Amino acid sequence: MDEFRRSYSRLCKDCGAEPQEAVLKQLHDLREGHGKSKLDLASQSLSVDTCGALGKLLHNDIVFSGIILSDCMLSEEGSKLLIQGLCSNTTVKYLNFKGNNLRAMGAEVLGKLLRQNKTLKSLVLEWNNLGIWEESFSLFCEGLGANSTLLQLDLRNNQVNHKGAEELAMALKKNSTLQELDLRWNNIGLLGGRAIMNCLPNNKTLRKLELAGNNIPGDVLRAVEQAMDHNIDRQVSLQENQNRTYVLSKEVQNLKEEKSKQFLNLMDTIDKQREEISRNCRTSAVRMSQLQEALNERHSMINSLKAKLQMTEAALALSEQKIQELTEMLSSSKQEHLNLSQRQSKEMKLEQQEAADREAKLLKELSASNERNMLLRNQVDELERKSKMQQERLFLTKQELTNITADLKLRLTQAEERLELEKRRFKQSLDDSENLRLKEVEHMTRHMEESEQALKERIQKLETVRISLEEEVSRVKKTILAERDQAEEEIIKAKNQVRLEVQQRMTHLEEKMRLMSQARDEAQEYCLQQKQTVAETQAKSSQMSLQMETLRRQLEDMQQELRNKEQEKVAEVNKVRVELQEQIGHLQAERTAQEGLKEKIAALERQIKVMSSSHREALLDREGENASIREKLRLKNAEITRLREEEAQRASFLQNAILAYVQGSPLGTANPDQ
Repeated sequence: MDEFRRSYSRLCKDCGAEPQEAVLKQLHDLREGHGKSKLDLASQSLSVDTCGALGKLLHNDIVFSGIILSDCMLSEEGSKLLIQGLCSNTTVKYLNFKGNNLRAMGAEVLGKLLRQNKTLKSLVLEWNNLGIWEESFSLFCEGLGANSTLLQLDLRNNQVNHKGAEELAMALKKNSTLQELDLRWNNIGLLGGRAIMNCLPNNKTLRKLELAGNNIPGDVLRAVEQAMDHNIDRQVSLQENQNRTYVLSKEVQNLKEEKSKQFLNLMDTIDKQREEISRNCRTSAVRMSQLQEALNERHSMINSLKAKLQMTEAALALSEQKIQELTEMLSSSKQEHLNLSQRQSKEMKLEQQEAADREAKLLKELSASNERNMLLRNQVDELERKSKMQQERLFLTKQELTNITADLKLRLTQAEERLELEKRRFKQSLDDSENLRLKEVEHMTRHMEESEQALKERIQKLETVRISLEEEVSRVKKTILAERDQAEEEIIKAKNQVRLEVQQRMTHLEEKMRLMSQARDEAQEYCLQQKQTVAETQAKSSQMSLQMETLRRQLEDMQQELRNKEQEKVAEVNKVRVELQEQIGHLQAERTAQEGLKEKIAALERQIKVMSSSHREALLDREGENASIREKLRLKNAEITRLREEEAQRASFLQNAILAYVQGSPLGTANPDQ
């Protein structure tokens, strides 16, 4: 803040002017912490040099978010320099120029500010004179139409006339961000009010529009209030739909994450089981190989023992043969040989007993290894059976998912059929209202043609029978009064009928919306039940996410179809507007025909003047009568023009009612998450 103050003093000295004490005091108070981020110079007379210095400083300022310059009596040059400095500012969001008598140059510079500035949210221009110069105010309105950030605009007491209101209406058609507009205590009038009312169907963001103190009729104000209510309802519903879509997207994302985690955990457990089974198989194979090797060793040991036994048996046979051969030669040593044979037999028995014990031990170990092998095989069979059961469970969950998807598709088709039926009913009701309006317009045009034909016949009678002119004019006046009363009664009846039909349709549409909300709640409850069932299963998450994505795409397609239907309705309304313009053209053609009749009446008056040369004395009295007849004809023409204006006003009211009905219907405000 000290840097801002020093820069202000330096710029004032460079311009050869002294810095104003009020500005320095305000900057000093801001430095001490009073009113941070808001520059308040209200009721301070700012010179041109001060405005130029502030404009240069605010060009790149990042300190202030609000500037109050109310009742500063800024000059044209000072306001221009100050506003030009704010054009490229990126921090000021609130700007107050109340009571500064801004005029043509101020309006032009403000229009440039609105075109270039991208951060301004609120602009107060109360008690100025922006609307006096129409060209400058049109530039201001062009800037407003090009602006994309302003939310609040105050134009109270700015001398805005009906031309300025038309420029504002064009700007409001282009602007898509302004939410509040205050136009109280101007000179907008009936034409300006109608222009603003006609632009509101193209503006969907304006929520508050103040028009008090502008000499605008009550019906136009009510139409504006109705349009504001529609915009508020539309934005509330849009916000609710956005919140719902955000919540649903969050829930779907959480479900996706949870199901992906469950699926990953399931896959991890399956992988772990598979690894454990493979590890058990490897260990069992290793054990089997080890047991086989031990068995082979035992077999080799038994074979070696058998070989030794055979060798000993062969040795015994040889020794017996030697004994038999040497019995005679070794008779003296027979006893020794017997002892030796007994000793050898004992040794052989001992060896045989040892071999039998070893063989029994080997057989026991072999049976134990066989039992272990059988246990391992049983474990492998049990694991295979568990894996088959898991595969069967997965297959059953897949079947359940297919059944759920089929049920959801069936419900979606039923919802689409119900939506199509509602569309047909609404289209039929719109066609009936359009036929009723066409019949009313044809009836009024037929009535006008009949009245014009009666007038033509009366004019011909006036040409042929001049004596009974006064009686004929009085009779025509009475019949016209009766027809006017009848027409007014018919208009009142038609208005009441249209009002009753609109109320009935609104109640019917509210009932439909209530039913749709109930169906939506039921669908939400069903979705909650489906979420619970999905939480119990293990592999439903991926398919449910795919189904949700397909449903979202279908919902987007349905919203696109609704937008197309809304465009078609707008095209039909435009067609009705063109037909009304054609009818207005026919009425103008009838007016020209009446002007031709007036010319004929003037020619007849000239003929009467020619004839009055011979009957001057007799026609002196008739001239007064002709003057009274002309006055009555003028009154009759005035009544006809008034009736025509009332008919045009009624047609415009019907058009606005149709537009309001189309915009207020559920199809006109398509819901993105419906």
